[in-house]
Amino acid sequence: MSTSPSTPPSTPPVTLPPRVGAVGTNRWYLSAAPIVRALVHLCVPMAAAMIVGAVYNVVNAGFIGSLHDATLLAAITFGTPLLGLVMAVGGVFGVGGGALISRLFGAAETDSGQADQIKHVSSFALWGAIVTGAILGGLGLLLLGPLVSLLGADAAAVPATSAYVAVMLGFVPVLAAAFCLEQIVRAEGAARQVMIGLIASTIANVVFDVLFILVLHWGVGGAALAMGLSNLGVVVYFIVWLQRHSEHVSLAPRWFTLSPAVLKPVFGVGVGELLQSAFLIVTSLVLNNLAVAYGDSALAAMGVAVRIAQVPEFLVMGVTLGVLPLLAYSYGKGDRARLRSALRVSAVTVGGIVLLSAASVFVFRDQVFSAFVSDPSVLAIGVTILTAQLVAMIVNGFTGLLTSLFQATGRSVPAIVMSLAQGVLFIPIVLLGNLWFGLAGIIWSLTVSEGLVFLLGVVIWLASRRAIDRGLAAGSPERAEHVLESAAA
Repeated sequence: MSTSPSTPPSTPPVTLPPRVGAVGTNRWYLSAAPIVRALVHLCVPMAAAMIVGAVYNVVNAGFIGSLHDATLLAAITFGTPLLGLVMAVGGVFGVGGGALISRLFGAAETDSGQADQIKHVSSFALWGAIVTGAILGGLGLLLLGPLVSLLGADAAAVPATSAYVAVMLGFVPVLAAAFCLEQIVRAEGAARQVMIGLIASTIANVVFDVLFILVLHWGVGGAALAMGLSNLGVVVYFIVWLQRHSEHVSLAPRWFTLSPAVLKPVFGVGVGELLQSAFLIVTSLVLNNLAVAYGDSALAAMGVAVRIAQVPEFLVMGVTLGVLPLLAYSYGKGDRARLRSALRVSAVTVGGIVLLSAASVFVFRDQVFSAFVSDPSVLAIGVTILTAQLVAMIVNGFTGLLTSLFQATGRSVPAIVMSLAQGVLFIPIVLLGNLWFGLAGIIWSLTVSEGLVFLLGVVIWLASRRAIDRGLAAGSPERAEHVLESAAA
């Protein structure tokens, strides 16, 4: 990154250590801020935005529920896997592109020639997400009938599900772009701006829900439209912010490229994100289909337990996702001490959150669960499910941190293996658990599979340490490749 007369006084040249006057800049938190302060800046806004999003999901269900039509609530449930797939498409380009951009920012501190590469990556990520989203949305609209049947909608729910899914498919490019841009802004270290955008989008979504559902009575179609328009607003916000505040990120189509130097690292990390999201969808479908055989009490207990465990899980995810740009920047810069310090403090933070949260909820599990339900049969099953989920959360937090480390350092194979393992291990474990132990086997299957994935992650991490150290010694793989290409030219 080179300096110029137009560079604001508060933005230091990347080839020099950040000045004290640059404390307020996002890049300072990535490059030189004390680790604890950097983690607070990066992780707290991320956790807050995720919690607000979870609250919105409850509120949105309340709007639909106020119409007293079960088929409308069913339509949203059937459409949820599709929404998860759309977000996964955005994650392919956003997570892969964001991790690469942070590494390039770090490399740019010692090699100003990375500036153009950052523009290529950001433009490819955004337009790749939009074009892919448009193709998938168009195909979905052409095959709307079969798609709705595939999602599981019965005859009564088909009209409402079709309306919800059709509107959502029309906004697929917007939804994919919103998630992609979120990751690009995070790559700049601008976690607070991401939080502002997501919370503003949530508020807009609620306002649109009131207008479209309660005033205009558009039902689930109105709910999908509200979601699409609110995400369009966040797309505009992120684009404007990047244009005004980012020196090297460019979203202009002229920087779009299909260069292997961009495609390989972006898809290497992004495909792992896609597989992980796909397996989460499959896991949810398998779990629900097996649990339904044990009656409504089991399903109700699972639903309540998931909601109770969401808050500590989101706090953990705020750390594991929020620290990724810091890890990637440190790796790209070749700063071994900062990378290890960030990883160590993050692990201690994750451990503190999961142990404190799990212990607190476990001690007061009866009181917490009874606040949601009063049915003794649901309460008895729910306490067991909640206990299993809390144990799984402990190891899952560290698994997420290891996955972020692999993504940040561009280790595509370990990231993909971790993503595959979560689905590949869970499905046989839950099927055998159901066969051998009944409902108890289903309840504890996720705990067992998460524990095995964590052990696998530790083994992969130990095996990857030397490769990561070599990358730190030579700088990021992208920087090394750039130097070789320059020498060949």
